[in-house]
Amino acid sequence: MPPTTPYKRGDVVLVNFLFSEETGAKRRPALVVSSDAYQQGRQEIIIAAITSNVGRLLIGDHSISNWDAAGLLYPSVVTGIIRTTKQSMVYRRLGALVESDMHGIEEKLRQMLEL
Repeated sequence: MPPTTPYKRGDVVLVNFLFSEETGAKRRPALVVSSDAYQQGRQEIIIAAITSNVGRLLIGDHSISNWDAAGLLYPSVVTGIIRTTKQSMVYRRLGALVESDMHGIEEKLRQMLEL
């Protein structure tokens, strides 16, 4: 039986990311952080923005060790900027993070959400 969603936790996808001021959007890579169980009953996924600005790390940010294996063109950081988007708004899947990077992201999520 095929999966109910084409994306899974750890996938790097290309989406239009709305600016927090809602003044526009920019197409950029993002990391799917929602669980498969979350996505089964919804048409949305929860994503974290990815940036190639590696010079500044804020709380919740994680520098991706294996960025090229994730389908990214440059050294990159998964940011603490979290959004929900419709699965239909994803342009395409770029790749996936390796397990060690996902563990780092999970730790950053716990830290920024105080879980």
